[in-house]
Amino acid sequence: MGKVFVLSTGLLIGGLSSGMTIPLAPISIEHAEAASVVRLSKTTFQTTTNLRLRAGASTKYKTILTIPKGKVIYGTEKNGSYYKVTYAHKYKGKTYQKSGWVSGSYVKEYDQYIKTSGTYYFTKKTASLYSTPDTKKKVVGSLPVGNRLYSSQKVVNSIGKTWYQITYKGKSLYINSDDVSKSQLAPTKTPVNPPVSTSNGMYYLVLDDLNMRQSGEDSTILAVIPNGSSVKSTGKKLNDWYEVIYNGKTGYVYKSYIKEYKLTDYRFIDLRTQSTVTAKQINDYISKNINGKPSVLVNKGQAFIDAGKKYGVNALYLAAHAIHESGFGTSNISLGKKNLFGYGAYDAAPFVGAYRFSTVEQCINYVAQKMKADYLNPNGAHFEGALLGYRTNDSKGKRIASKSIGMNYWYASDPNWGNGIAQHMQKILAYEQKNYENASINNSVPTLPGIPAGKDKFPIGILAKAKKDLSSTIKKDKNFFLLEKFNDYNLKVNVNKQDATIKVPFSTYDDYFTVLNLGRVVGTGTDVLKVRPDASTTNKEIATLHLNEYVQLALDSKGNIIMDKEKNWYNIRLSNGKFGWVSKLYIARELK
Repeated sequence: MGKVFVLSTGLLIGGLSSGMTIPLAPISIEHAEAASVVRLSKTTFQTTTNLRLRAGASTKYKTILTIPKGKVIYGTEKNGSYYKVTYAHKYKGKTYQKSGWVSGSYVKEYDQYIKTSGTYYFTKKTASLYSTPDTKKKVVGSLPVGNRLYSSQKVVNSIGKTWYQITYKGKSLYINSDDVSKSQLAPTKTPVNPPVSTSNGMYYLVLDDLNMRQSGEDSTILAVIPNGSSVKSTGKKLNDWYEVIYNGKTGYVYKSYIKEYKLTDYRFIDLRTQSTVTAKQINDYISKNINGKPSVLVNKGQAFIDAGKKYGVNALYLAAHAIHESGFGTSNISLGKKNLFGYGAYDAAPFVGAYRFSTVEQCINYVAQKMKADYLNPNGAHFEGALLGYRTNDSKGKRIASKSIGMNYWYASDPNWGNGIAQHMQKILAYEQKNYENASINNSVPTLPGIPAGKDKFPIGILAKAKKDLSSTIKKDKNFFLLEKFNDYNLKVNVNKQDATIKVPFSTYDDYFTVLNLGRVVGTGTDVLKVRPDASTTNKEIATLHLNEYVQLALDSKGNIIMDKEKNWYNIRLSNGKFGWVSKLYIARELK
């Protein structure tokens, strides 16, 4: 059985063989330091699963009853991670109350939201505004004394305090009921200032769930526009409010929550729409541009069509993205690893670091799913609009957020990345605005994929040297053999004739180890490199290697690579144990 060593936060486990156990001293609950009981303001909780009510604050206490998921309970004390609560339930028409302890891992604080008739209020003092109906988060705004506001919903939060939901600068916020008094004034129906015209033909990207109002601040809410939506401008504005068209309705949105763009080319289409592009059009474009080079994208147009339909992503964009990142499928990473988008590659070791996919189709589907779940998902970590967009950098290359939009905001530091992909789209299928103005948007969101399964297997005899302690058996300056690298950056190694697994941050692998004799076949102009019996092309080859194949460079007794320095040839060891020679021009050193 192989050993496992993990470099993490100081935890190191190793040296166990199959069947071995480590005796541990028994831990006594009675002798552990007891957690202090803390009294709470009466707090309302809701169970998140079927939950046991126990006689004490530990699993060692007996179960009184099981509280069903979604029930409301009231807490008054806390002991460690347990809450003392009261649960009211009915049995045969009668109401019973039971008190006991529940684990805090399976409850959440419960706020009761109540719709009310629309009411105007005045602030009694300078009042703070919050993003949630409590004071747990930072203040996000404030209103001066005497400010009039409107609310049609109140919230009784988990500790019984009443808050009003209001709209401030186009965003839903909360104000404490103690800070306001009810107003008897009727709402203003007509805006004080008439709307003025601005340039037309514009669209806006909505940056948050946003209220569209009838005529600006405090007016009737016509709709809530979801985060990530695109709306068309009418060309009118009312002070800081812009008139837009959404779902057939016309209303106003606040300027702080929109970004302006024009639907002029492929950079600004919604990438969740479908394209009319055909597999033949994609295939023809690739064939015309590979110029005789080997490419993994030849006749793969249908794979982009299929992935686009499966995940609700524009197939024309998917194809153009792959073409842009892989040089029409001719890059070493795409040829050697079926990796069209460079996923997993680090500057320190781009080829070895890159994920290895089993097929081109697997890679295309993986990226389609990842883009839809993250960059094209309004709730994704990297969402800035479901379009390619653009990026603006300052003189130091740092992104200017207010002047950047779409995938280009996060995906690439190159300001023209989005435009580069759009240009490939244009050359495959000419842009027509009418195809995208009212196109149907696929709003489905798949799960975010994890790291795909896959690994690089190295030739026997690849020798590495530790630069620092990597495990209990791999100390600084210790030599070990590198066997495999997995897509999750686990490394299978052999040390002292035993297999083990280590993991280091691969972006800075050279801080942890160096490899003495790993090579890779590159730049032959063909798919084959001939291995000669000596350092010349005079004699017939004894074997052949393929493009991007890993090779073992022969070492002398001092650990130096054996080579003919005059002719610039490497001595290599083949998988059958025989030795041969190849030109240094066609070998790249890896992980050196």
